[in-house]
Amino acid sequence: MSAATRRLTTAQALVRFLSAQYTERDGVRRRLIAGTWGIFGHGNVAGIEQALVEYRDVMPYHQGRNEQAMVHAAVGHARQLNRLSAQAVTTSIGPGATNLVTGAALATINRLPVLLLPGDYFASRVADPLLQQLEHPVEADVSVNDTLRPVSRWFDRVTRPEALIASALNAMRVLADPAETGAVTLALPQDVQAEAYDWPEEFFADRVWSVRRPARTRRNWRRPRKPYGRPGGR
Repeated sequence: MSAATRRLTTAQALVRFLSAQYTERDGVRRRLIAGTWGIFGHGNVAGIEQALVEYRDVMPYHQGRNEQAMVHAAVGHARQLNRLSAQAVTTSIGPGATNLVTGAALATINRLPVLLLPGDYFASRVADPLLQQLEHPVEADVSVNDTLRPVSRWFDRVTRPEALIASALNAMRVLADPAETGAVTLALPQDVQAEAYDWPEEFFADRVWSVRRPARTRRNWRRPRKPYGRPGGR
């Protein structure tokens, strides 16, 4: 008997997956991805945007006006929640994606989790290039999203629907690890976002990522200071 599957687009599967991820520390459970910021255009309007509309009951959407500001807002959320919760940020291809770089660098340097979901070129190369698409003049598999590689703790370009399973799990692993976390980038080719696939139901099951608390050692333990002077004296 074959395992149960659900036919969804890659974007739908990603949003459903993200809505079922949780962190847990000291017995308290929180949403790992609490919501998604987004500005839509070439590269994500027919994929991630459609999925967020369909699953707005399980994935809150926050409308942004500037891509860099969205990342900084997501970073502030992670800092306020003590790295136990993060937000996602989705953008169009081209300049929209490059606006993520500064915020991604800030997140990675300060070990603050944020998930970046920029649109990317057509994996099938059926339509190439598109309006606002920027690519390397002599390397067809390089786009401006590659500028996020050096400022990301984890980077992947999901060129096949089934590749999302391993990539998404690795992304969550990094986001939920306070010692390794930072900006995590999943570059999403726009045709792959809208491509349907039979996903195993297990992919959408609730997952709880245990966030360890740093162990107390003599190195980070400081002896309390003695009060100045003697009792009753100076």
